Amino acid sequence: MDLIEHGHLRWDHYVDDRFDYPIDYWGAVLDIRADGHVDVLFRWEPNRYCHFHRHLAPISSTVLAGELHVIDYVDGRQGEHRIRRAGDWAHKEEVEDHMEMGGPDGALVLFNLFAPDGRLTQQLGPHGEVRRTITTEALRARHEALLA
Repeated sequence: MDLIEHGHLRWDHYVDDRFDYPIDYWGAVLDIRADGHVDVLFRWEPNRYCHFHRHLAPISSTVLAGELHVIDYVDGRQGEHRIRRAGDWAHKEEVEDHMEMGGPDGALVLFNLFAPDGRLTQQLGPHGEVRRTITTEALRARHEALLA
C-alpha cells in the first residue's frame, strides 16, 4: 500500500469551529486487528490542529511528509513544543495531554497503536475534561460507514 500517494484511501475529514484554534485534519484507517493493533494515517492541513487529546494506549508515529508540531500540556498549562519532521519516528508508552498541528506545508503521519482493551484516545475539552473516548469499536464503525 502506497502511503505517500494515498488517494486510494477512504479519508474521514474532521473540522470543528467550536474551539479557539483551527481544527482541520483527515484520518484513514489502514487496519484494525482483533488483538488491539491499530494502524491509521492522519494528515493535517497547513497550520491546523487536531482535537486536544490524550492517548490511552502505547503509540508510535512516523512523519511521512511535512512537519508535525506536538504541544504537551501538564496540569492545564502548555509545556514542551516539539517539531517532528519527515522521517522522524517517536514512541510513547505513557499518557500525556497534547495538541498536534501541521506545519506550514501540513503533515502526513502514520500512527501505530496497541490497545488490547479497545481504548485508544480521549478527546479533551479546553480544561482537560474528557469529552469522549475513542475505542477500536467506534473507529471500526466509523470506517465501515465511510466504505458503505
